[in-house]
Amino acid sequence: MGFADDHLIPLVDHGLGNSAYLVDLGDGRALAVDAGRDLRALHTAAGRRGLTVAYAADTHLHADFLSGAVQLGHDHGAAILASAAGHRSFDHRGLTDGEEADLGGLTLRALATPGHTDEHLAFLLLDDGRALGVFTGGSLIVNSAARTDLLGADRTEELARAQFHSLRRLTALPDDTAVWPTHGAGSFCSAPPGTERTSTIGAQKRDNPLLAAADEDTFVRRLVTGPGTYPAYFDRLAEANRRGPGLLSGTPRLPDLTAEQVRALMADGGHVVDARPAADYAAGHIPGSVAIPLRGQFGTWLGWLLPDTAPLAFVTADAQDPDDIVWQAYKIGYERLAGRLAGGMPAWTAAGHRQATTAFLPADRTHGRSYVDVRQESEFAAGHVPGSIHIELGTLAEASAAAPVGAVVACGHGERAMTAASLLERAGHTDVAVLDGGPADYAAAHGQELVQGPEGTHP
Repeated sequence: MGFADDHLIPLVDHGLGNSAYLVDLGDGRALAVDAGRDLRALHTAAGRRGLTVAYAADTHLHADFLSGAVQLGHDHGAAILASAAGHRSFDHRGLTDGEEADLGGLTLRALATPGHTDEHLAFLLLDDGRALGVFTGGSLIVNSAARTDLLGADRTEELARAQFHSLRRLTALPDDTAVWPTHGAGSFCSAPPGTERTSTIGAQKRDNPLLAAADEDTFVRRLVTGPGTYPAYFDRLAEANRRGPGLLSGTPRLPDLTAEQVRALMADGGHVVDARPAADYAAGHIPGSVAIPLRGQFGTWLGWLLPDTAPLAFVTADAQDPDDIVWQAYKIGYERLAGRLAGGMPAWTAAGHRQATTAFLPADRTHGRSYVDVRQESEFAAGHVPGSIHIELGTLAEASAAAPVGAVVACGHGERAMTAASLLERAGHTDVAVLDGGPADYAAAHGQELVQGPEGTHP
C-alpha cells in the first residue's frame, strides 16, 4: 500500500507527556501503538475513519500508565503484539528480536532495544521492505533517551549501557526514517522540555546531545545525571501491565455521596481529594482534604501523593466533568473511587460541618514570609527566588517539618502549591499561605532577581 502522512494519527496525553499512535492500514483496520487505558481519543479517531483496531502493540511494560491493549483485544478483537521477554500473563503474540508481523500490506518488525526497561522493543514499520518509521517507545526520544533507573539504583548503569547500544542500533536506520516515540515533553520518564514529539533518524543524529557523546562512558554519565524524581505509582504499574488491567464495560461511574458518607469515609481511613481550582479550595474546603486541581497532571499527583489501597471521595466544581476524574484515576490503576460529594461544598456547610480556608496571596502581600518552592529540581535550578527553601511536592509529606511557620508556598502558578498547602495543613500547619503566581511574580514584587543553579536550602 502507499503510506500517506495522514495514515499516522498521534494521540497525545499532555498530562502524562506520552503519545500513542493509531495507524490507518488502509483497509478499514488499524494498528494502535502504546495505547493507554483511557481509549476515548483513540475510539474517536478510529470512529471518524470507520476503523477497527486489528493490532495493539506495546513497546514495553509501561510504568507511567496502564496499557489499553487488553481492552482493545476485547473491544475490537485486536491481536496484541509485545515482547516475549515481558512474560505477560494474558493472550498475546510474544515477539523476539527481528520477528515480523504482517499487517496486510505493511509489516511491523520488532527490534530489541533494552535500556529503559529490560524487555523493551522498538517497532519498525515497513512498506515493501522500505523503512517508513520506527515506534521507539522509551528508547530514542526527541533529543534524549528515556531514564534507566526505574528498576532500581543497582541496575541504572547497566541499563544505561544497554540504552547506549540500543540508540546506536536505531541510528543505523536510514536518515529519513520517522521517529515516533511514546515519551515526550512532560513525561517523568525523562524527556527534555520542548514542543516536538516526533522526529527523524537524521534529525536526531544531528540534534540529540546524547548521540553526540564521544563514547559509551560519556553517554552513560549524561543519561544518568539528574533525571529527577518520579511518581510513587511508577513502582506498581509495570507489574500491573504484565498481569493485564481489568476489562471495563464503559466509563465507571462516580456515585453521589452525602456529606455524612464523606465524613464516614474519612473516619474509616479514606481520603478526600478536592479537584476544584486552587482559588475555590482556598475559599473553603473540607478539613483534611487534599487539593489536586483537575487538569492534565491530576493523575500524576494523585498517584504520587495518595495510596491506591484506600477509598477516595472527591469534591468538584459544578462545571467539572466527573468522567475526567475517573479516567485520570483509572489510567494509573486507581479504582477505589467511592464517589463525589453531591452538591459540593455548599452541601457540606449546609449539613453543619466546618470548612477550612487557606490564604491565597498575590506576591505583593507576602512580605515577611519565608518562601517554600515545591517545584521539581530542574525547575528550581532554572530560576528561583533567592533564599528559597526547596522541598519537592512529591517529598513534602515526609518533609513537612522543614516548612517554617508562616511560610508562603509556591510553584509555577499556584496549583501544586495549593496541593502542598493542603498536605501541610494535614500535617498540622495552621498558618500556611499560597502564592497566587510564580517565582518571577514574587521576585518582581520584592525587588529581587531570580537566581539559577541548585543553591538554596534543602531539607
